[in-house]
Parts: sequence; structure tokens; C-alpha cells
Amino acid sequence: MSKPVLPVDLSRVTTYPLASRSNKVRVDEFARPVSASSSLGDFLDGLPDVLAVKVLRELAAAIVQACAEDHPIVVAAGAHVVKVGLAPVLIGMMEEGTISALALTGAGAIHDWEIAAIGATSEDVGRGLHEGRYGMADETGRALNDAAKEAAASGEGFGEVLGRRIVETALPHREASLLARAFELHIPMTVHVAIGSDIVHQHPSADGAAIGAATFTDFRKLVTIVSLLSGGVWINLGSAVQLPEVFLKAVSIAENLGHELSGFATANLDMIRHYRTDENVLRRPTLGKGRSFSLTGHHELNVPLLAAAVGLERARRDSGR
Repeated sequence: MSKPVLPVDLSRVTTYPLASRSNKVRVDEFARPVSASSSLGDFLDGLPDVLAVKVLRELAAAIVQACAEDHPIVVAAGAHVVKVGLAPVLIGMMEEGTISALALTGAGAIHDWEIAAIGATSEDVGRGLHEGRYGMADETGRALNDAAKEAAASGEGFGEVLGRRIVETALPHREASLLARAFELHIPMTVHVAIGSDIVHQHPSADGAAIGAATFTDFRKLVTIVSLLSGGVWINLGSAVQLPEVFLKAVSIAENLGHELSGFATANLDMIRHYRTDENVLRRPTLGKGRSFSLTGHHELNVPLLAAAVGLERARRDSGR
């Protein structure tokens, strides 16, 4: 028969003074309330200096430092970032010189074009799917596929041709287009397509060879951009698979061609954490080369917060504070 289990005698436990303990959180790091009359700086300064806020501030500082030293800041954005209305925030960062290159998924380019064309995007997939109407908008398919054909023929690349077409055809809401504004500012922009994953590949005008050639040119352009990433920052916004995979291959080719990448930072901002973003954006590329930052949460909150934090950090550096 097993012996009975007796309660341990806690009187023999040793303790130490609280004052001698090392603590992770201090009261001077706590949040400060803000009022309706508080400034944006007051709000940002009032956030608690712990966990995600600390990451936000350190990422903003890394971006500002990279800009000051004329290193690239590359934003790679998935479709959701575009369709939740963040183009004006990213355009503002392009106009102030923070973003030096832009990469979009094929779906991101679709949303960007539709916003420029009609000021709206994001159809009801569930409703249209079983009616055979999902993804069948004629103008969207024709515009994207015609741009791919032109890009394949000219060798300019998908992003550049699409951005130029949005500007030259004077689409009514082009001021909200990332690709159009990047074209106007002479900021390199690339579009990375997985054939069969986008609605425009359903269109009668779709040409797989042209789409492949157009996006392959952009992939090779991105390798050139990544080759110059030393000291810069790669920011992945809301692409869980496509752009992290593209980035990893671009890093591999750049290193293979003799470009020593070091001292750069990567960041991932998404609603949840994924294997590929953790490995292909945050860990593998920076291993022994740099540092990484991860902010988990909704894009419509975190991206404006980052832009504001960058602006505040830049203003303080400029004023010597």
C-alpha cells in the first residue's frame, strides 16, 4: 500500500526582502490618461512603456535611424491592408520620404486599382460564389490583365505599368492609390502574383504567360531592392505567406550574388502570428545579421500608430530632444 501524501511544511521556506528583487514593470512605465484636448504626442507618450508599446517605439526609432542614414525602408503589404483603408497612411509615409519601396500581392494590386477606379472594393464573396458571379467584374479583370500584357511586352514590370496606367487614365480616385502615388513619386513598386489565386485570373482576357512574365520582372526588381537592404528595414504588413516567401528567396539570391546583407531590421505586423512570417521575415533573414520586431493586432490600428510613432520620433530627433 502506498504511503499517505502529507501537506508540505511551509515554515521552512526561505524568503528575501522585496526591495532586493529585480522587477520587469515599474510605475514610471505605466500609462498616463489623456484628455480630449491632448495632442497626438501626449497620447503616444502616455502609452505604457511595456511589451507591444516598447516594440512600437523601438521599430519607429529603427525606421527613423535608417531614413537618416539613407537606407531603404521597404513595405510589403497584403490585400487586407489595402482594403481596410490604409492607403492614405502609407501614401503619407511615402510623401515624407519614409517608405522607399513598395511590394504588393496580386490581390493588393486588385484592391488598389478598384479603389482608384470606383472608390470602393471588397465584394461579398459568400453571396456571389454560388451565383457564379464572384470575381467576375469585367473592368477589374480587363485592367489588370491588360497591364500584365503591357508589362510583359515592355519589360517594365507589373507594378510600374499598373501605377502609370492609373495615373495616365486619370482614374477618379487615384489619389487613394498606392501604386499611382508611388509612380508619381518615382518610388519602386512591385506586384507579386501566384497564378490562380486572384480573381482577375478568371477573366477571359487572362494570359498566364504575360502575368508570369510581368510578375517575374517584379520579382527580379525586388531582388535588386533587397540587395541594398543593409542598414534598412523590411516591413511585412498582413501577408502571411506570399510576400514572406518572396522575401526569403530575394534574400537568398542577393547573398548568392555577393551582396553582404547586415545591420538591417525586419518587422511583421499582422492580426495573428504565422509560421512563415515568424521564420521567413523575423528569424531566418536576420539570424546573425540584424534584429526583428513583431506587432500583433488589427492593421487599421497598428499601421496608423506606427506612422504616428515614426513622425513623433523624427520630430524629436530634428528638434534635438
